[in-house]
Amino acid sequence: MKLKKLESFTDSFVCFVRATAEDGAQGWGQVAPYCADITAQVLHRQVAPHALGMDCGDIDAMLDTVRDREHKFPGSYLRRAMGGVDTAIWDMRGKREGKPVCALIGGTPGRVRAYASSMKRDVTPADEAERFQRLRDAHGFDAFKFRIGAEVGRDKDEWEGRTEEIVPTIRKALGDDAALLVDANSCYSPAKAIEVGKMLEDSGISHYEEPCPYWEFAQTKQVTDALSIDVCGGEQDCMMANWQGMIEGRIVDVLQPDVLYLGGIARTLRVARMAEAAKMPVTPHAANLTLVTLFTMHLMRALPNAGKYLELSIEGPDYYPWQEGLFRNDPYEVSEGHVTVTDAPGWGVELCPDWLDRAEYRVSEAG
Repeated sequence: MKLKKLESFTDSFVCFVRATAEDGAQGWGQVAPYCADITAQVLHRQVAPHALGMDCGDIDAMLDTVRDREHKFPGSYLRRAMGGVDTAIWDMRGKREGKPVCALIGGTPGRVRAYASSMKRDVTPADEAERFQRLRDAHGFDAFKFRIGAEVGRDKDEWEGRTEEIVPTIRKALGDDAALLVDANSCYSPAKAIEVGKMLEDSGISHYEEPCPYWEFAQTKQVTDALSIDVCGGEQDCMMANWQGMIEGRIVDVLQPDVLYLGGIARTLRVARMAEAAKMPVTPHAANLTLVTLFTMHLMRALPNAGKYLELSIEGPDYYPWQEGLFRNDPYEVSEGHVTVTDAPGWGVELCPDWLDRAEYRVSEAG
C-alpha cells in the first residue's frame, strides 16, 4: 500500500506526523523534539517529495531513498524528519494488524525496568538526593541517573566541587542496592575523564555516559580502555558509518541510539543488529516524555540485546513545559520501577485533540 499523505502538527518543540496510505489507513509518529518547527520544514521539503507514493510495507527502502536523494544533506535534521515518517508508518501497520509495534518487530507487550533520569545541573547534590528518595518511595525506582561536569564543559564543573560532592551524596542517600548512572555530556578531556572515572568506580557507579566530546571517538576509546566501569554513548550519532565504526572499534561498552535522532525504528533496528552481532548491549537515549520514550519502550521489548533499563525522564513543567498536555492517556505510569507496553494496536497512545488544534498544520500529498 502506497503512502498518500503526510501531515505535520507543530510547535517549536514538538512535531507530530500523521501518515495516510492510499486505502485510508493512518498512523501517528513524531520527529525529534527541539527546533521541531525547523524539522517540520525539512519533512515537507526534503522527505515527503521522495517518500510519498512509495510502499508503506518497506520502510527501509523508503528511508534509504530519502537518504540517497538528499545525499548532500547527511546530517541530523534530515534523519530527525525521517523518524517522523518511520514512526507514523509503524503505528499505521500496528493498527492495520491489530498489534502493538513491539510485536511487529519481534517482541511482546509487558513491563520495562526504568531508571529515573535527571536532566538538571542547577540542582544541589542534597536536593537531587532528596528528589531521588521521593521518587524511589513513590514509584519504586531502583536505578537513577544524574549529571556530572558541565555540558561540553572543557573539563569545567557546573560549579567548583559539584561532581566530587554529588557522587558520594547520592550513593549515601540511596544505599548500595541502587544502580547509579552518570552523564557527563561531553565534558572532559581523556585524562580528566579517566580521573573522574576512577572516582566513579570507587562509588560503584555502573554507567558513565559521554565522558568526552561525543564526536571524538579516539578520546572516548582511551577512557573505555582505561576503566572497568561501562562507558556509554552514541545518542547524537545519526550516520550508519559512525555506528559501524563505533561498534567495530569498541569505542564504548554500551550503545545509546536515540530512535528519533537516528531516523526511526527501522534504522535503529539496523544499529541494534550490528550491536547484537558484536555482543554489545543497547540502552537507548530517551530524554523527554514526548513519544520518543514510548517508541523506545516498544523497541526494548523486542531487542535480544536490550540493556538493563529504559531511560525515563523525571522532569516536569518547570523544565519541560512543552511536554505537557500531549496525550489523552498516560503511557508513562510507573509502578515498582517499571513502565508497561500495552497490547493496544500501534503505539497504544491517543494524542490530545486540543494540542493538535493549537499546532501549526501543514500537509504534503502524492500527486
